[in-house]
This record gives sequence, C-alpha cells and structure tokens, in this order.
Amino acid sequence: MNRAARTSPPSPPLRLTRARALAGLLVLGLAGALYAVRRPLMMSAPRCAAGQWHGCLDTFNGVVLMTLVGLPLALGAAWLLARRRRASPRRMSLAEVGMVYGTVPFLWLTTMPGAGAGVVPGRVSLVPLRDLVTMGPLGIAGNLLVFASLGFFAPIRLAALASVPRLLALGAGCSLLVEAVQYALRLDRVSSVDDVLVNAVGAVLAGLASRRWWRTAPSAVPAAHA
Repeated sequence: MNRAARTSPPSPPLRLTRARALAGLLVLGLAGALYAVRRPLMMSAPRCAAGQWHGCLDTFNGVVLMTLVGLPLALGAAWLLARRRRASPRRMSLAEVGMVYGTVPFLWLTTMPGAGAGVVPGRVSLVPLRDLVTMGPLGIAGNLLVFASLGFFAPIRLAALASVPRLLALGAGCSLLVEAVQYALRLDRVSSVDDVLVNAVGAVLAGLASRRWWRTAPSAVPAAHA
C-alpha cells in the first residue's frame, strides 16, 4: 500500500458513521446527566409551569430547566435559518443559535441578584488567583462554562475570531462587561479578576474543541491575465 492510500481522507460513509456515533454518544451523555439531576430540576417544574418568577427564573434549577425546555425551539430556529442559506447552511445556523442560546442562560445566572442586592455596595477583587482557591471545583467548572458556547461557536461563524488570542480577548472582554454590570447594579456579587481569567480560559478551551470546524476567510482569486 502506498503512502497516498494510507493518508487519504476517510470516505463519506465513514465520516457519516463517525458523526452519527459522536452524536449518539453526546445524546447518551446528556441523557445520563439529566437523569442524575432530575430531582433538583423537577423541584422547580411546578413554579415554572405556573409562570411564577420566584422559584423558577430566580433559581439555578429553574433556569436550567427552562433552558432544556426551550432547546427544541432553538433547534427549530436553527433549522429555519438553514433553509434560508445556500453555503454551509447547517453549520452556520447552528453556530449562530448555539453561541446565543448557550450563553444567555449563564449570563442570566451570573447577573442574578443576591440577598443584599441594592443594599450592599459593589465589591471588587483585583488580586489574581486569590479567589480561585475559594471557588471550589463546581465554581471553577461553572466559570469555565459561562462563555464556552460563545468560544465554541463564534469561530465557526466568524473567521475574524478563528484564533486563540482573539478568542481569549473575546472571553475576557465579555467577562469584564459582566463584572462591570455586577458592580454597577450592586447585585451583591464580587467582581473578581479571577472570574475574568477563568471565563476567558473556558472560551479558549471550548474554541479549541471546535477547531476543525473553524471558518477561514476565503482566499483571494488571482486576476486573469489579459
């Protein structure tokens, strides 16, 4: 067997099989995660179904539950957008919906008022790594996920963001904006530089996971000679 045969790309049926296997694993993983947290989520279901603010959209469980309930609508929106496109319709449409729908719930959670909102003055922590040791595994994981969807899908949609430094700047800039909102609105939260660092790293790591699908700028077509 020659080298060209060994290095040739996989055939379309093989790529389709791999894509289906990956999709199946993702579905199984999501189903397992939902089964593990089904009881906390169901605690907010009655209030969410009744349209009550308190106990639904002002709690972590309620926001997660409503995000999952609205997922079919988000997929439907991506499908409608894809029907209006010609070039890479599915990828582009999923990227647009994904980076918005996957980010908004985390923004909602990070700007949710605390018990002393409006009374406690804004607090700022500017010493790097001081708050990181007190976040704990769940806190670090949550901060990594805040802009993960944005970091994953943005370079698929926009070639201008298809680089690690730009993704780092995107994550840090968005996180700085959130921290400024928390401070300005006195939401009883600490605006921490460590939040910015972890948020930015989460955006970069998620972007690296989607690197094979990053959008590249179209190459210039050379002018024909007379």
